[in-house]
Amino acid sequence: MNRILRRTITAAGAVPLLVSVGAFGQYGDSAGEWPSYAADAGSTKYTGLGRIDAENFGDLEIAWRWRSIDADLDFAALLGADSEPPGFGRLQATPLMVDGVLYMLTSLNQVAALDAASGEELWTHDPQVYLSGPSNSPLGFHHRGVAWWSDGEDSRVIVSTNDGYVFSLIAETGEVDMAFADGRVDLTEGIPRAERDSMDWQGAQPLGAVSPPVVVDDVVVVQQITSNRPRYKERPPTWIRGYDVRSGELIWTFRTIPQQGDFGVETWQEESWRYTGNGGVWTMMSADLELGYVYLPTEAPTNDFYGGHRPGDNLFTQSLVALDARTGERVWHFQMIHHGIWDYDTPAAPNLIDINVDGREIRAIAQVTKQGFVYVFDRATGVPVWPIEERPVPEGIIPGERTSPTQPFPTRPPPFATQGLSEDDLIDFTPELRAEALEILENFTYGPLFTPPSLPDDDGHRGTILMPGAGGGANWSGAGVDPETGVLYVPSSNNPTVPLMVTLEPGESNFNYTRLSNQGVPGPRGLPILKPPYSTITAYDMNRGEILWQVPNGSGSARVENSPAAEGIELPPLGGGGRHPVLVTSTLLIHAQNTGGSPKLIARDKSTGEEIASIELPANPGGAPMSYLVDDRQYIALSVLSTPVPELVVYALQ
Repeated sequence: MNRILRRTITAAGAVPLLVSVGAFGQYGDSAGEWPSYAADAGSTKYTGLGRIDAENFGDLEIAWRWRSIDADLDFAALLGADSEPPGFGRLQATPLMVDGVLYMLTSLNQVAALDAASGEELWTHDPQVYLSGPSNSPLGFHHRGVAWWSDGEDSRVIVSTNDGYVFSLIAETGEVDMAFADGRVDLTEGIPRAERDSMDWQGAQPLGAVSPPVVVDDVVVVQQITSNRPRYKERPPTWIRGYDVRSGELIWTFRTIPQQGDFGVETWQEESWRYTGNGGVWTMMSADLELGYVYLPTEAPTNDFYGGHRPGDNLFTQSLVALDARTGERVWHFQMIHHGIWDYDTPAAPNLIDINVDGREIRAIAQVTKQGFVYVFDRATGVPVWPIEERPVPEGIIPGERTSPTQPFPTRPPPFATQGLSEDDLIDFTPELRAEALEILENFTYGPLFTPPSLPDDDGHRGTILMPGAGGGANWSGAGVDPETGVLYVPSSNNPTVPLMVTLEPGESNFNYTRLSNQGVPGPRGLPILKPPYSTITAYDMNRGEILWQVPNGSGSARVENSPAAEGIELPPLGGGGRHPVLVTSTLLIHAQNTGGSPKLIARDKSTGEEIASIELPANPGGAPMSYLVDDRQYIALSVLSTPVPELVVYALQ
């Protein structure tokens, strides 16, 4: 893509700001409901409830727990006695709560309506995704939730499934609404290289969804992922679609990989748009219900780590794109990675937040990223709140690669994760451990953020260390917002990875080079190669674009504390508690923690990050926590990965 086009399109099609900042705030529900995946369409993860506070959080007890109904399926009868039953242990969903009912989604995409006070099952629905073959996701069957729609008379639960369909369920009964596309929408229709009756994918369905749709007025906006066929450049593009919530009629399609004649198609040089896939949204989306805009955090194009077959900047991949939800027309966009080769998908829903910067009231949107930046824009116009600079980055190393000479760097806020790798980042518990880490580092290519992947060789070179790794600083756990203070809370990881780049035999791949696996970086004597903390939570004052505080998530780390190499060493806070989604309430910042094999739910002081109290969880957390109110009693719900059957666990004060 030429540089002139890049500069002019970042706010192309911007519209004027029509209403004052204080006219609306899409921040939870004062009645104590939780009608969207992240509390509201703006993905704040905020509730104004405060009955659970610093004084009583430690007194929380399990009010009820619900065992996933996936375990009740008779797979021998459904799939055949000799069939391998599908895995259902990855319970990632966060339930919705509307009018005293929780709507929960299982790993196998079954929907259950539960009484919010008792956990009693009111109805269930099984879309039978396991009959379509293996999951489209390389992670197996999983899903993060459902969407809700109501016009005040009729109410619907909208479900997008792993095998590429969209259902509308009558909220009162769980019955399929047959007026919605005669029972279901097929997401593959009209997608190049994806339609079911023309595919040659050896039985695997080519498209599906693992994150909930977004509903804006009467339009259901649905994202999708491609099937697990990672070593061929011909993949389905994962375009975004809008459907009529009542009829299921397709209203619009936004082509995240432009086609001939589309805006941005010239950024796909050598007509690489004709065959390249992916590039859509696999994570959650957000919406501004007053503006009628939906915001797309898009992923990388096909072959996450090598782009020699797709020269150019590759719009609209790894971008934040604002669409008019009524028409699907692009309002504005900003590409955060040009010609991505680091697997730095935009991993989480952007957060709507109203801020005041130097006396200017701004209805902003903040996008956290795998590379550890927060990009902040006026959400109506796409104009950056603070300057974002194009800065030179290292050239591509692998033969045939044509990387972008620059990448966008926000000048504010500062990054929340370690970016790039230098000798100063290495473990330094003792001089001996640091010396061993330096010796290990000699086997790798490393450098600043956006150092490109490299090939291993027979002389012991093992490739390029990416920091943050492919899993990111931020990931689908995203961030949370306190609308009362203008603070953004970001859980993050500091974990390097090395893409193992190889050439495969003809018939196994048609890429010149592809990633065979993501490898970790061994440290000295089994310890991490980097100094702590290994996971953090960062609070940003978004009115100033500054870090308010940053704390390690947990003081310990089982990997370090159980190592003989660390015996007798006075260790700093290690931050080994993982990167889990936050819940922001009027009184607390709440999140899960995995430290030393003892999972906990943690409450922190929102203004300082200090840990106030904790309660033990029965198993490792699987999804994001949420909170709701029934009969003047506040509850906190969280899915956990209990074995052999995952559960939804709901806490309250007795």
